[in-house]
Amino acid sequence: MERRIARRQRVFKAGRLTFAGTTVDCIVRNLSSEGALIELPTSEGAPHELMLSLLTHRLNFNCFVVWRDNKRLGVVFGPSVVQTQQISATG
Repeated sequence: MERRIARRQRVFKAGRLTFAGTTVDCIVRNLSSEGALIELPTSEGAPHELMLSLLTHRLNFNCFVVWRDNKRLGVVFGPSVVQTQQISATG
């Protein structure tokens, strides 16, 4: 039985997780307005709360881990999403 509020779409997007001064590259495997499935080298050491950056969209999501296994995290997004701006070298 599906318990998610919003239906997730399969994707293959480059991401980056940031927590406790550590940055880990990851792949976002599915995505919705409410959360994501993240694949990474190991989920060991990842805390309950972290920041997910979608590199191609310049978006950052505050996330909370709902479940985990060896190399995957299921997360829900927190209340704030931050869009970063690309700064050009010419000003």
